[in-house]
Amino acid sequence: MAKDTDNEAVGPVVLASHLASGALPQLSEMEYVLTVTTNAFHRWMVRCMNAAGQPGMTALDVLVLHGVRHKEREKTLSDLCVVLNVEDTHLVNYSLKKLEGMKLLTTGKRGKEKTVRITKEGMETCGRYHQIRENLLVESVCELGFNADELAKAARLLRALSGQYDQAARSATNL
Repeated sequence: MAKDTDNEAVGPVVLASHLASGALPQLSEMEYVLTVTTNAFHRWMVRCMNAAGQPGMTALDVLVLHGVRHKEREKTLSDLCVVLNVEDTHLVNYSLKKLEGMKLLTTGKRGKEKTVRITKEGMETCGRYHQIRENLLVESVCELGFNADELAKAARLLRALSGQYDQAARSATNL
């Protein structure tokens, strides 16, 4: 539980107290933390990419670029949507076109499917992003005293929660 300056319990920090009034108020606290963290993460990606010399990119553009860069293999639109868990394929497709226009990606074909591959400029951009991330983010996270096992455990928890939210979303569609 959070504490105020007088060391009194103030309850979980949530965005919507009406959602925290049920059986698991800690889930509302987690949702608020996810909201704030997601927004901070998106802001970080955009500003890091600006510092890496690529202004004007959105958080999704950055994620798509890194997704295409992953393992240096060509990807399809559906590959990227699955990996990023993005339902709206047109959003990823727009990012692909934008990144191609920036000369960070190149397109090809595999049968009837369009493929994308990172260019030399895209690789260099990802390299600059990586170095800035190491210098500004990784160092500061290490200074917090978290160890790799704690971060891995948090990642497993968030992956498990994402599955629960996906299942709940499918169920809500049928109501």
